[in-house]
Amino acid sequence: MSTPTPANTQPAATAAAPEAVKPSNFLRQIIESDLEKGTYATRRWAGSPGDAAHHAKGEPDPAKIRTRFPPEPNGYLHVGHAKSICINFGLARDYGGVCHLRFDDTNPEKEDTEYVNSIIDAVKWLGFDWAQLGQAPGSAAPCQASDYFDFMYRAAEYLIEAGHAYVDEQTPEEMRVNRGDFGKPGVNSPFRSRTPAENLARFREMRDGKLADGAAVLRAKIDMASPNINMRDPAIYRIRRATHHNTGDAWCIYPMYTFAHPIEDALEQITHSFCTLEFEDQRPFYDWLMDRLCEGGLLAAPAPKQYEFARLNLTYVITSKRKLAQLVQEGKVNGWDDPRMPTIVGLRRRGYTPAAIQMFAERIGVTKSDSWIDYGTLEGCLREDLEAKAHRGMAVLDPVKLVLTNWDEVMGPGHLEPCQLPALPHPPEGVESPVRHFTIGKEVWIEREDFAEVPPKGYKRLYPPRPGADGQMLPGNTVRLKGGYVIECTGCTKDADGKITEVLATVVPDTKSGTPGADSVKVKAAITWVGVADGVNAEVRMYDRLFSDAHPDAGGKNFLESLNPNSLKVVTAIVEPSLANAKPDDKFQFERHGYFVADRVDHTAEKPVFNLAVGLKDSWGK
Repeated sequence: MSTPTPANTQPAATAAAPEAVKPSNFLRQIIESDLEKGTYATRRWAGSPGDAAHHAKGEPDPAKIRTRFPPEPNGYLHVGHAKSICINFGLARDYGGVCHLRFDDTNPEKEDTEYVNSIIDAVKWLGFDWAQLGQAPGSAAPCQASDYFDFMYRAAEYLIEAGHAYVDEQTPEEMRVNRGDFGKPGVNSPFRSRTPAENLARFREMRDGKLADGAAVLRAKIDMASPNINMRDPAIYRIRRATHHNTGDAWCIYPMYTFAHPIEDALEQITHSFCTLEFEDQRPFYDWLMDRLCEGGLLAAPAPKQYEFARLNLTYVITSKRKLAQLVQEGKVNGWDDPRMPTIVGLRRRGYTPAAIQMFAERIGVTKSDSWIDYGTLEGCLREDLEAKAHRGMAVLDPVKLVLTNWDEVMGPGHLEPCQLPALPHPPEGVESPVRHFTIGKEVWIEREDFAEVPPKGYKRLYPPRPGADGQMLPGNTVRLKGGYVIECTGCTKDADGKITEVLATVVPDTKSGTPGADSVKVKAAITWVGVADGVNAEVRMYDRLFSDAHPDAGGKNFLESLNPNSLKVVTAIVEPSLANAKPDDKFQFERHGYFVADRVDHTAEKPVFNLAVGLKDSWGK
């Protein structure tokens, strides 16, 4: 028996078609303005990240722009990161540039190679690559902030020698108090007046492990009265005895993120450093640091510029890494890749496709102001992507047996009649739909809800004969078994507890779909079914939203109190034989139920497991 193989729903990374017109936004306008003015036309690229002297030896940069995606490897990426990935890699692609994947690994206590590997996998799965122009896709290694620690230390010493940084040995509490607040300026540290030579000697003692953790920090010397608290002599280095996953124990001092990040951008010759709005107040320090290091000749001009856009706020979702980790650690979900999680690995296991996520990122756009995106928008993108790609199949999720009592008489004892339906009802133009094959016999499985002893008003599926207004018995209802025959309901059988165990019906001869007699009997409904003879048992995981509150952690609420108790229901279903050949991660539409994916972890040929990716329509809260 031949069975169709579902279409591959994972697109390869491709360059945007030249004629494709992308919706404009303020980030595109910034890039287009810089390209028109030639803001970065004089940049040089030496083939790898480096300081001003390194790049001066290089050729004019073949990349028109350079962007970066710089996650900290301290957790699994989520849907908000997916938006950022699509923005940064997508803009670089569209404007003839390069996007760097860079690990901001300056915090050794929270970072791990497990997260590094998961991030690399997520970016590749979404369809992006960080190879330089002219390099083969997949040939480039990601950048790592820790590879720049030597330069960062040199930059810190330069700032000290130039009078722009000092070692502060106040206690953390003293620094907090003396920093002031929004209504009160800060107070200069008593250590602020040290000479550059004194600061340099003390900083080297920090580096050499002669001071305890927390005993001192290196601070930029800017303005303790600045209205922007981030400019009140921010800390740029701290002492932290911790083994780093990349550099081991080579360092006991580590740069602060706000110091490291601009330097990383500059060493990589980034032109446009796009980040979310929470970093807006840090932009003045970003510019201050770039100005100082370019003045000193350490970095090449023009320096990169930072621009901020609104982060993704998605209803029924939390994106706090700490809270997501809590869900995993407390067993509220089954790991980071639980299909209910908003992580990229969770979305992938749920059945989301790279094309759907890229469509979502494009559809919600880029703005400067925070707003909430309805979760239904993300689901709608998946439906739209899978509609033309996902092969159809019939599955019965709550089965009850239907017995065709006249089958042996009409068709012959034990006869199994072959049936077929297209796997793709609406294939792309020029593509012939594959055909899926199955059989019908005396017994088939139907959905329990497709039979009602006492039908409600407007019910069009199976119900038995019943008295008419004149007291005469009216016949049972007729329906079509989709792809099979028209049948007429005659009754049901029940067990001792009154539960229906079998639905009874008769087959109407010569009404098989696709034959001349198919339209000889008019029916108002067609129902899905699976033959008892060739149906396949499968575990089906009916996933729903993890939270029942649209804003589960807003206003200081305990997000755990909003967990949806019905976010997962596992049923033993029976699926048509065409689904028996499903491979992990294959996507299907179970007719009338929704889009499903063969679980990429648990699904096997011996034990099929399918996850509900999304329903056929948005019925949440309706």
